[in-house]
Amino acid sequence: MSNRDFDVVIYGATGFTGRLVAEYLSREYGKTVAWAMAGRSEDKLKAVRDEIGAPADTPLVVADASDPASLKAMAERTRAVITTVGPYQLYGEALVKACVEAGTDYVDLSGEPAWMHDIISAYGDKAKASGARIVHSCGFDSVPFDLGVYYLQEHAKAKTGKPLSRIKGRVRAMKGTFSGGTAASFAETMKRVAAEPDVLNVLINPFSLCEGFEGPEQPAGNKPIFEEDLNAWSAPFIMAVINTKNIHRSNAMMGHAYGEDFVYDEMFLTGPGDKGEEMAIAIAKDRSMQDNPPKPGEGPSKEERETGFYDVMFTGETADGQRLTASVKGDKDPGYGSTSKMITECALALVKDVSRDQTPGGVYTPAPALGDAVIKRLSEHAGLTFAIEG
Repeated sequence: MSNRDFDVVIYGATGFTGRLVAEYLSREYGKTVAWAMAGRSEDKLKAVRDEIGAPADTPLVVADASDPASLKAMAERTRAVITTVGPYQLYGEALVKACVEAGTDYVDLSGEPAWMHDIISAYGDKAKASGARIVHSCGFDSVPFDLGVYYLQEHAKAKTGKPLSRIKGRVRAMKGTFSGGTAASFAETMKRVAAEPDVLNVLINPFSLCEGFEGPEQPAGNKPIFEEDLNAWSAPFIMAVINTKNIHRSNAMMGHAYGEDFVYDEMFLTGPGDKGEEMAIAIAKDRSMQDNPPKPGEGPSKEERETGFYDVMFTGETADGQRLTASVKGDKDPGYGSTSKMITECALALVKDVSRDQTPGGVYTPAPALGDAVIKRLSEHAGLTFAIEG
């Protein structure tokens, strides 16, 4: 790959999230990474380049999901592609195919488990053969969660010699909005379920991305509960549907490093007492994602992105009853400000830090593909904090 023109191409650079990715990459790595902006319109690419203050000589690549030849040409010029063009079930497969055939690394923001299931089946072996590393879910779903579990398990193994067989992921605080792309992906998934009822089995099975492995029964996480061990109420968390599947796939891909009996669930922690219960019930009843979703291409203001944050706790007990806890915190709103930094660092970790001996070709989740390398990058550059709390 030493003869490629670029380290990274941002596909979808004229979209809301793609523009944030380009702005971050230009600001943080413009002089050390060979990168390009890609999209359907050269005029729009030029306008975004100028608006974000990227150098006038930043390369622009015209490529379109409806033109496979343009995707092939793009994939052959770069070591890695960052794609923010979703819903991926509508616009993603042709780019995955082009990257697999070119042996080019690929990262996306997919939270679409049915589509990911299809990609694993159709391209897993081909990616292994070509050396392409296809890494899904490199934004808020599922980087903080997948890597948070990995981080706590590494601590548990170092401290006790064994992984934790049960971990709870609990969102303790969050300010920000889910992206319009996430909402659009959810809507397309529901359309697909209506047309193909068997897809529902993929959505409800926590092990549907594990290529045949079926682990123990998992908590449903679909209604408010009071958790005695945490002395707090918890509510359903909308991203759990994808995050839990990715975490179980990570475990399977790492040779069941967390054990074949691993149990994980994910909820929103609302606190103790009547107030905690009221909040948990209100969250469980909230239908804003379905009834009034944000639109793709739109997003929060810069001030809203800058003042957003999130705080996720991961906790479990050892066999002898010792509680171990870790946290992952982000300094920007989850759906845009933090996500744009996370996907960039995931791509750069593939290009700069993770050799093909460490991570050979295949279809991955973040933890087995990037592990400690991307935790280091996220901590040093992207405003994420990984910490052991006990």
